[in-house]
Amino acid sequence: MVWFRKERKPRQPLRARLEIPADVFEKCESCGHTDSRDAFQKQLNVCPSCDFHRRLRAIEFTTILLDDGTIEEIEPSLKSKDPLGFPDYEARLKRAREKAGDGDAILTTSGTMDGMPVNLGVMDFAFMGGSMGSVVGEKIARLGQHSLEKKFPLIIVSASGGARMQEGVLSLMQMAKTSAVLSQLAERRIPYVSILTNPTTGGVSASFAMLGDAILAEPGAVIGFAGPRVIKQTLGQDLPEGFQTAEFLLEHGMVDSVVHRRELKRTIGQLLRHMSGKPAATGWASV
Repeated sequence: MVWFRKERKPRQPLRARLEIPADVFEKCESCGHTDSRDAFQKQLNVCPSCDFHRRLRAIEFTTILLDDGTIEEIEPSLKSKDPLGFPDYEARLKRAREKAGDGDAILTTSGTMDGMPVNLGVMDFAFMGGSMGSVVGEKIARLGQHSLEKKFPLIIVSASGGARMQEGVLSLMQMAKTSAVLSQLAERRIPYVSILTNPTTGGVSASFAMLGDAILAEPGAVIGFAGPRVIKQTLGQDLPEGFQTAEFLLEHGMVDSVVHRRELKRTIGQLLRHMSGKPAATGWASV
């Protein structure tokens, strides 16, 4: 009597379930605002809700500052080694290259900015916290030498936790090496603009990051040498709130200007034209 039996068939969904990739949406680290990755990218990775300046990869920052089609990488073949045989350093370098790309904690390039030839170095926090090792120091030194030879202005964007401890004193020596090259630029009156992003700390802030003819910082960037806890223990007293922010340093004369990311290229261009006394698109020649 199959007439009185009702066969139970699995109900088919009216429409297919939409699978949303995990990386489509991103969250602001400061206020928790969630938006699509495209929305953040259109805002130069600045939160549209609280204006927090999120970190950028080195190549992203480079494309913001330099003119399209003019970017040429300098010294791409330099790679970090393990000169001291530090435990697990080789493995950490391998993981950093898998995560951040086959380079190091800085990308050095030449190109033009509003028609002006410049040399640009951008640190990449994604590579071992932007730590300064021998390769970072050598790349900056060679970039500075290129500026000396071509008489091109030098721009360095810092984003670093400081010197790379796995390279010991070899890492600390990069502070002197980079400072020496920058002193030669100053003697030749070749402009050097330093841009401080979140964070700029340790040996980087104690050397080339604070030696610019003009020192700019992004809003809210953490800038300092040691951490607040270490400073508090050393001084034995409470510290002012936000004493390591770009705005605090601007108020106390350590930074020349706090500039929003969307205004950086225009501001740097104006500074370079003022310091060189030359217009944007003419008057620049390779020497």
